[in-house]
Amino acid sequence: MPKKESFLQNRLKSVGFAYKGAAYLIKTEASIKIQIVVAILVTAAGFYFNISTTEWLFQIAFIGLVISIEGVNTAVEYIADFIHPEHHKSIGRIKDIAAGAVFIASVTAIIGALVIYIPKLF
Repeated sequence: MPKKESFLQNRLKSVGFAYKGAAYLIKTEASIKIQIVVAILVTAAGFYFNISTTEWLFQIAFIGLVISIEGVNTAVEYIADFIHPEHHKSIGRIKDIAAGAVFIASVTAIIGALVIYIPKLF
C-alpha cells in the first residue's frame, strides 16, 4: 500500500497544478494576454491617479474576476471540443453561455473602471 501524502504535500501539489494551468492559459490564450495587458494598463492608471485603497480593492477584484472567468470559459471550450469535436448545436450553446459569462464580467469591470476613473478625468 502506497504511503499517504500529508495535507501539506497534497496542497503543494495542488498549487503546482494550478500554477501549471495558469501558465498554460497565459502562454496559449490570446484573450488572456489581452486581459493581462489591460490589467497592467489599469494598474498603471491606478498608480498615476493615486486611487484609494477601496478603489484598488475593487480594481483588483474586477481584474481577478475577468481573468478567472476567462480561464473557466477556456476550460469549458476545451472539454466541449473534447466531448464533441464536430459542430453540435447544444455544444455551441454551452460555449456561447460560457463566453457570455466572460462578457458579463468584462462589462461589469468596465463599468467599475468608469466609476473609478471618470471622476479623476473630469
